[in-house]
Amino acid sequence: MYVAAKGGEEAIQNAEKFYLSLNGDITLEQVRSIERNLPYLVDRVMGEGSLYSPELAALAIAQTGGDLYEAVLLLRAYRATQPRIAYAQPSSADQLFTIRRISAAFKDIPGGQVLGPTLDYSHRLLKMNVLEGRPSEDQTFEPAESPAPRVYPAVADWHRENNLLPNAPLDITEATEIPDVTTDTVTFPAPRAHRLQALARADTGGILALGYASMRGYGLIHPTVNELRLGYAEVELKHPVTGEVFSAGRVRVSHCEVVNNGGADNKQGFTLGFSATMGWNEVKLIAGATLDLEMNAANPHPAHREEFVMYHTEPVEASGFCIHFKLPHYVTFASSLDNIRKVINTMYAAEAKPVPEAGS
Repeated sequence: MYVAAKGGEEAIQNAEKFYLSLNGDITLEQVRSIERNLPYLVDRVMGEGSLYSPELAALAIAQTGGDLYEAVLLLRAYRATQPRIAYAQPSSADQLFTIRRISAAFKDIPGGQVLGPTLDYSHRLLKMNVLEGRPSEDQTFEPAESPAPRVYPAVADWHRENNLLPNAPLDITEATEIPDVTTDTVTFPAPRAHRLQALARADTGGILALGYASMRGYGLIHPTVNELRLGYAEVELKHPVTGEVFSAGRVRVSHCEVVNNGGADNKQGFTLGFSATMGWNEVKLIAGATLDLEMNAANPHPAHREEFVMYHTEPVEASGFCIHFKLPHYVTFASSLDNIRKVINTMYAAEAKPVPEAGS
């Protein structure tokens, strides 16, 4: 189907050098600057790359000139070379070191609303004074006199206490027994672990597009954000010798729960959709939790079925397939051209101009 591009190895090397020259030299200082000044971009690449390493994500962004799909591909490729040496212990929402925690379902939630770092309530105005050489406004953050609580209860627990959500028992499974979408063959209906892992690794834009389609009325869900939380999760491991659980550090994580009514009879009260990812990526999580609910529906819109969502929001697979159309397709196109010539010459020979040969 494909043939090599003309020009040989030298032409390919020159094309790569030309691309890299447009980005300039990659320096450690540049990587550190990206890691420090573009944290949400770094978080997106880490989440879609399925590897928590701000340093490597920043390097991938610098190396690709900010092409997110290439950066994610680089991080995934590196991840594939690394052995899995341990499995972390499960971490729940009420154990997170919480930085931001809001609910659109209630004004007053247990522990209170925690705005945290956000631009949700700010004016979206370009700071033109920076281009004029004047300093930006003061961005010094003044901490509160008394520290905020470290952890907060889950808002969904209030629903369960009031019989608005089912009190499903927690299924604490050994980490080694959890299905892994990166190593297992994906079949449908997929295990819930595969679905949530796919949403966590999914392309932000793809998840947003399908989630937005649902919200606009093409789906069955009108979500209400029950809880949106940003924080740090302890990476707790069991010591291989003593068996004691210890913390290997913290990672940035975020999760979102949305609720929808349980149907016309309302026997279920509310249904809950969930999505989580590494790093902080709120828009992806709201859309992802909405799609989680959509995929649970008995007869979802075709674009919100489990198979459609999981296959078409996979960033490396989707971008790779799209980009592969840049490769030579001379053989298949020549075959199509031959068929068109035959049809024209057979059916419309008297009135049609002859189709020129390729290259003429």
